[in-house]
Amino acid sequence: MSLLALDGPAVDGNLYTWITDRAQRAPSWFDGLLGAWSSYGLALFALLMTAAWWRARAAADPARTAMALAAPLVVVAAFLADTAVKSVFREQRPCQTLHTVTLEACPPLGDWSFPSNHAAIAAAAAAALWVTDRRLAAVAVPAALLMAFSRVWVGAHYPHDAVLGLAVGAVIGGLPTRQARRAAPLVRRLDGTALRLLVTSR
Repeated sequence: MSLLALDGPAVDGNLYTWITDRAQRAPSWFDGLLGAWSSYGLALFALLMTAAWWRARAAADPARTAMALAAPLVVVAAFLADTAVKSVFREQRPCQTLHTVTLEACPPLGDWSFPSNHAAIAAAAAAALWVTDRRLAAVAVPAALLMAFSRVWVGAHYPHDAVLGLAVGAVIGGLPTRQARRAAPLVRRLDGTALRLLVTSR
């Protein structure tokens, strides 16, 4: 076991069990909705990033287009960074440590919990959209918060896993995407090549 192994129950194990207990008592339709969102909701962020690229391309805004094209790369970077943190801290899943009944099947031992990859990906996409397209970010930001909450609700993560996942995603998603606006000259050059449809709708 890693010397940096995190003792999840000592951080917020009581809050985790309180939330998962509420999940067991909630109406089945509500659990079903949150469970489906937890499993498949990341697809919405892919759609929102695609929409941001489409809108930037239609607006013929090179800086905005550069940021929209960078967004998926930034999200991948957030996932990799989050996974690296997992490998250092090696916190066991709360359902393994606390042996609670959860909505989602408990992952096997060695599938580390801290931080939440789902939360990091969602937050990175939301942060990238915040600097690229505020209208779409108005959907992405609450969706990212809901994703983080849903991961605790279904029993996959402690609350602190979800919070740090949001933090990792927000930090990695925001600034690098903003810096991508510096690639606007490259976008303008692509406008005159065979790749012009990638950067303009004209």
